[in-house]
Amino acid sequence: MVSEDDRKFLGEFQAYQQQLQAILLQKENIRLQSLEVEKALEELEVSKEEKAYKIAGPIMIRKDVADLKKELEEKKDDLNLRLRTLENAEQRIIKKLKDMQPRLERMIEK
Repeated sequence: MVSEDDRKFLGEFQAYQQQLQAILLQKENIRLQSLEVEKALEELEVSKEEKAYKIAGPIMIRKDVADLKKELEEKKDDLNLRLRTLENAEQRIIKKLKDMQPRLERMIEK
């Protein structure tokens, strides 16, 4: 029979696992966005044009390439910051799960 304390512990463990999964999905999404930004920056670097188009919702806006590069660099920096924040959260949750593991193993042995 599983005690009420053990049930609560299992619920917490599962919640941490779900949080970890959500963080991993967010990290993958941010990595994909970062790759898109890097690819766009590469294309702007090789382009000889002074103007390029940016998609903003349902419309395209013509802008200076220099302005677009600046916007993309800022977005890249923002994505990198978000990624580092998620990585820190991931490490905290992994540590918590590892700390919980001995108790979980004892519960399984019962």
